[in-house]
Amino acid sequence: MSDSIESIIKDAQTRMKKSLDAFITELEKIRTGRANVSLLDHVQVEYYGNKTPLNQVASVTVEDARTLGVKPWEKNMISVVEKAIMESDLGLNPATSSDIIRVPIPPLTEERRRELGKVVRNEGEQGKIAVRNIRRDSNTHLKALLKDKAITEDEDKRAESEVQKLTDRYIADIEKLVEQKEKDLLEI
Repeated sequence: MSDSIESIIKDAQTRMKKSLDAFITELEKIRTGRANVSLLDHVQVEYYGNKTPLNQVASVTVEDARTLGVKPWEKNMISVVEKAIMESDLGLNPATSSDIIRVPIPPLTEERRRELGKVVRNEGEQGKIAVRNIRRDSNTHLKALLKDKAITEDEDKRAESEVQKLTDRYIADIEKLVEQKEKDLLEI
């Protein structure tokens, strides 16, 4: 295989991996009824005049299946962190006791679980579309090489087959993650 074919396949794999990672990040934002430290990842706290991610000013731990513990590293940050959690779009009501903020995770209603299931499936579909678009781009590059007679038809077919295998693998990974997240959402 020529260098250009390898670089096209390597580029496709890198971009598909990034699409999968982006999908995983989106899934982590979707709340199941269970406590998970990543739930507070996008909460921003006012820290010396700057918006700072919560995990940079406090440690976040899972106390039990339905409770997160947030322990700010500086005492004067307790009320600021509590306020930031309350004002986030997560609908959580933290309760402070001495130097730790406990964040109870309310159980999801059946209706909300179904809505979130649709969101998960939609995110999965977006992830699969991104992977297919990468396949299309790679195949377009390969066809251009074939047209310029930089590669043979056999090389083109082999490379397309390689790209298709990558596509199938990443789409299967996305489907597996969607299935797992839906299962997590339906567990009570």
